[in-house]
Amino acid sequence: MRMAGLIAIVLTCSAAFAGDTTPASISAAINVRSEDLLVQPPAANWISYNGDYSGRRFSGLSEINPDNLAGLRAEWVFHARDSSRLEVTPVVVSGMMFVTAANDATALDARTGRVAWHHSWPISEGLIDDASGHINRGVGVWHDRVYMETDNAHLLCLDVRSGNLIWDVAYADWNKNYGATSAPLVIKDKVLVGTSGGDDGVRGFLAAYDAITGKLAWRFWTIPGPGEFGSSSWPGKLYLHGGGTTWMPGTYDPQLNTVYWGTSNPAPDFEGGVRPGDDLYTDCVLALDPDTGKLKWYFQFTPHDLFDYDAVETPILIDAAYQGADRKLLVQANRNGYIYVLDRTDGKFLSATRFVEKLNWAKGIDAQGRPIRTGIEPMAGGTRVCPGYAGATNWFAPSYSESTHSVYFMALEECETYFFKPQIFQEGHGYYSTGVKRIPGETSQKILVAFSLDANSIAWKYPQIGGGHSSGGTLATAGGLVFFGDDAGSFEAVDARSGKPLWHFSTGQDMSASPMSYAIAGKQYVAIAAGSDIFSFALP
Repeated sequence: MRMAGLIAIVLTCSAAFAGDTTPASISAAINVRSEDLLVQPPAANWISYNGDYSGRRFSGLSEINPDNLAGLRAEWVFHARDSSRLEVTPVVVSGMMFVTAANDATALDARTGRVAWHHSWPISEGLIDDASGHINRGVGVWHDRVYMETDNAHLLCLDVRSGNLIWDVAYADWNKNYGATSAPLVIKDKVLVGTSGGDDGVRGFLAAYDAITGKLAWRFWTIPGPGEFGSSSWPGKLYLHGGGTTWMPGTYDPQLNTVYWGTSNPAPDFEGGVRPGDDLYTDCVLALDPDTGKLKWYFQFTPHDLFDYDAVETPILIDAAYQGADRKLLVQANRNGYIYVLDRTDGKFLSATRFVEKLNWAKGIDAQGRPIRTGIEPMAGGTRVCPGYAGATNWFAPSYSESTHSVYFMALEECETYFFKPQIFQEGHGYYSTGVKRIPGETSQKILVAFSLDANSIAWKYPQIGGGHSSGGTLATAGGLVFFGDDAGSFEAVDARSGKPLWHFSTGQDMSASPMSYAIAGKQYVAIAAGSDIFSFALP
């Protein structure tokens, strides 16, 4: 099936470019089947947010490599309207690129950046927190349809040929604190979506919609209701405001027929007394049946989180020998400062490795995977906590190289002062129970980290120059490279084995997105969003 899917995509691409090569003709030839989504690793097509279901962001393309990297140049730049901070990862199918900016979707000729179509959706008024930034991270594609989420948690279904709206579903419209910032994940004939608002007192969930009709197939609530397992942490009606949102795409194992999705922090963020216990299912990775939404297992990284250590970071699916046995692994570099290795068949904890120096909330991780806490917590007068509010890493994409057996991700060395003050939930307002402040004189630094799965340890670190504010992710390639958005506004590439810097291109803008790669007629391109622009690079 893997080869059949690969051949089908290549033939579709070849057919599109054999005759008429206008953007309209290219988009008309697109037909993404469910088996096409199973292809690993991605090559000519980057067919979903992470390239494939595994979340590895490993491109099988190798035309661009250390020997010719110096010749890499910008082929074209597309400027998006209505957004000064793109967080989108482009999706490319058969030479057509799909990008989002705020609530707009645009189809581009991936060779030239020329616009094929543009679908505009009004920016929502009255949103709060993350949703008010109108962030959108991209689309899902299935058959001749394109799916995207809007800032106010609508799921849109568009025609891939024209961008015309087919249907629109409001999937979280009963509490105005809900929003959406993610890219949908298409599995079989369903479109999976989540929401933002975990800091604002919503009840988190993951929902699946029929890809043809837009009808709700199932919904899994991440905060259990009264009488359900885990509900003891949520007295009274607090379960309606417990957080645990699902604001980043998950990953999927077709052999196990299991989808893996991370959840955000509990609410209120910094007040633990009102939510006793572990606060399930916040700060978890959930293993769900994509056909029914039934929970198979869960693993909680930070029980009773008091520090906003969301666990929405990509759960990377890797099949490898580990600790003397062939295993199906799930690896996540978590916001709490540890990179975890789990057995994804049952959620068994295998290991956790600290990857930042500044970490004072825990002494380590025990044999069951639970943190050994130091007792630090937010106080009315302020408490120094490491990592800080942005976490030791965050949503920006990690990657995994099949060649080096290493995971690559951006880390942040930072501490901040956390404060606590009780707060009552109010719709239209955040639900933090106060907040955090920077520490005068405290330095912050981003670091590109390589974690060796073979050695179960950090292989190398590449410290960044900058103020620690960027949100650029990573891409590993079969060409032996790791591309990433650095902390100085540059798109950069390093040697995957050593971390040696090899190439950079200054975009002149902050990086808040993750790169991808694609090919057209055998020519490899690498693309990333920077500021309000999409850059695409290739060799001469």
